[in-house]
Amino acid sequence: MKTNKKLLNITFLGTGTSQGIPMIASNDPVCLSNDVKDKRLRSSVLITSDKKSYVIDCGPDFRQQMLRENVQLIEGVLFTHEHADHTAGLDDLRPFCYKIGEMPIFLNKRTLESLEQRFQYIFSKENRYPGAPSVQPNIVDNESFKLGDLTVTPIQVLHGSLPILGYKIENIAYLTDVKTIEKSELDKLKNLDILIVNALRLDAHPTHFNLEEALDFVRKIKPKKTFFTHISHKLGFHEEVSKNLPPNVHLAYDGLKITS
Repeated sequence: MKTNKKLLNITFLGTGTSQGIPMIASNDPVCLSNDVKDKRLRSSVLITSDKKSYVIDCGPDFRQQMLRENVQLIEGVLFTHEHADHTAGLDDLRPFCYKIGEMPIFLNKRTLESLEQRFQYIFSKENRYPGAPSVQPNIVDNESFKLGDLTVTPIQVLHGSLPILGYKIENIAYLTDVKTIEKSELDKLKNLDILIVNALRLDAHPTHFNLEEALDFVRKIKPKKTFFTHISHKLGFHEEVSKNLPPNVHLAYDGLKITS
């Protein structure tokens, strides 16, 4: 029987928190680990479908991530929010802009206003620096939109008190920096094939799910599979934490590739 389900390939470009692992000047055992799965760049994913490629967030490690995965083309960037670990790689879109022209970016109004201030030379209309990347902003609100042949549904969540965006792309949801979420948004996440969500550390945090909260969230959503991301060294060693997770719940790691 034929199905209209679209095949999505997801590459975890980075799975670390804002400071990455190892963290600068830290002698924490996880930061000193020799396990490659304990080395985490800032969080981002690459999503490909029918030869189209998009990324969610481009942080300060974006250039390194693109080189590591030998990415030759992307055709759009979805931003969750304005914090540096999710946006600081904006200038590194330049090689892709040389190929396609203006790069479509999808973000809420507050994030756009922040980027316009911090990257004024990119958004300036006058005396524009000739080497700057060209971007085409698309404001995301509560309405679903098309990304090539994919249907994208924004998910409104709170990062502490800051309203930010998650994205449901077909039947995969990517939520990072989540602390709380309204029931109306939870209803958008029913019957997921894959949930990707943050699990920062063991202890409680004012603006992120810790491991216990992330597991509670999984129990509410009941996706077929879950991958935790946006992980700090305070969660523990990848190998040890993984052994204690429920079936079908996994720690993501940099370079992990999954298909749905």
